[in-house]
Amino acid sequence: MVAIRPRRRTVAAASAGAVAAALALAGCGGSTPAVHGAPVAAGAGIHKIRHVIVVMQENRSFDSYFGTFPGADGIPARDGRFSVCVPDPRRGRCDRPYHDPQQINGGGPHDAAPAKADADGGRMDGFVRVAESAAGRGCGGVALACESSTPPDVMGYHDAREIPNYWRWAHDYTLTDHLFESVASWSLPSHLFLVSGWSARCSRQDDPMSCVNDDELQGFHPGEIDGHHPRSAHELRLLRKRANYAWTDLTWLLHRAHVSWRYYVHTGLQPDCADGDDNCKPGPQRLTTPEIWNPLPSFSTVRADHQLKDIQDTRAFLRAARRGHLPNVSWVVPDQTHSEHPPATPATGEAYVTRLVDAVMRGPDWSSTAIVVAWDDWGGFYDHVAPPPVDVNGYGLRVPGIVISPYARRGHVDHVTMSFDAFNRFVEDDFLHGRRIDPRSDGRPDPRPDVRETVPQLGDLRSAFDFRQRPLPPDPLPLHPAPGPASRPG
Repeated sequence: MVAIRPRRRTVAAASAGAVAAALALAGCGGSTPAVHGAPVAAGAGIHKIRHVIVVMQENRSFDSYFGTFPGADGIPARDGRFSVCVPDPRRGRCDRPYHDPQQINGGGPHDAAPAKADADGGRMDGFVRVAESAAGRGCGGVALACESSTPPDVMGYHDAREIPNYWRWAHDYTLTDHLFESVASWSLPSHLFLVSGWSARCSRQDDPMSCVNDDELQGFHPGEIDGHHPRSAHELRLLRKRANYAWTDLTWLLHRAHVSWRYYVHTGLQPDCADGDDNCKPGPQRLTTPEIWNPLPSFSTVRADHQLKDIQDTRAFLRAARRGHLPNVSWVVPDQTHSEHPPATPATGEAYVTRLVDAVMRGPDWSSTAIVVAWDDWGGFYDHVAPPPVDVNGYGLRVPGIVISPYARRGHVDHVTMSFDAFNRFVEDDFLHGRRIDPRSDGRPDPRPDVRETVPQLGDLRSAFDFRQRPLPPDPLPLHPAPGPASRPG
């Protein structure tokens, strides 16, 4: 293993104390055409970033990955022992957080109702109760929301022993410890917020005013026709024509400003149940059919602008990164195997993300790139921080966020309150002169409850950057690193 020299960690809020010891983590061991976006100034502040990449993984809470990270707002502890204990009704006791060395986890229910039940009005004590209730319903197929381990693994956490590269990046760049999912719900609403700042259901094609707020979208099967996936080319064409997310998404603004974008999808399977059930058979994930983690094919603006071609396979991302052909804005979503969505393993997901990040670091675009790695929802895992109320949709529970860039603050824990809406605002400030996804000004009125990039609770992702610092050099990491050291409570 290669030792990392101790560095003083910085924080974005005043109450941070000195952070202890350095981590000793493992050492390093077809043509893509250029995409041309709007001209970007190469010297001033945020405009040093010409490529924004959002890598969205699945179903982990902040405390389950970074609850013992030095300097972070982690699991409360006193005298080297966790001071929180969550009620366990089945066994008539309470359960404390514990280190979980297992790669295969169960997690817990993670749609809209469990989000509210886990948070329990800000008491943050419903996790075990909700998980045990799901286990009582029986487990079959892909056990998305079943919980049968003892103690319940929703109280388990990982550290550098299981996810050494994530901890290494958090140590060397910026870890955000108050990032909340935009909506208190599951993957589909979360991914809709990621690209559009809203989750809704529309009754008329191409009519934004026919859309009504919906933070659950249960019973909605975006990639199916009459209960099954397309069986023929004709059904596939029908499905594409049926797209009905009629409100405005960020790509609509980007396209009109001649800012290049790509939504990269790892084709394969996706595990989430489209109707909110606990268990289901994994469905296929394709590029140009609307799916849970790939909602853009359902947006009428994407079809009208002939932008389906900008939804591409992750192999295209790797080629673009290596050759210096990255677009201005990229979103990257995994398939089931690489998602970290239980039962997918953290190690497999981390290796996949490492491959993405290393491709950028080894390519010519590194010097002008910002990568944000985040997780779309909490997956039923314990977190102790109550989500700030914003509107009828959220915020949801706290999730990890890592900012990797030559201009990311080095060794920094950012305590600023953010949601995925901060990613959109960063893009808008960088490439769109601060223009927002605002139905009052974008010419496409819709009844969304608010403009999420402007709510007062939302912090600025720029707090994770220092555009005056000497740019950090690339530091590629091994795909399969040795385990890091154990952490300790507090």
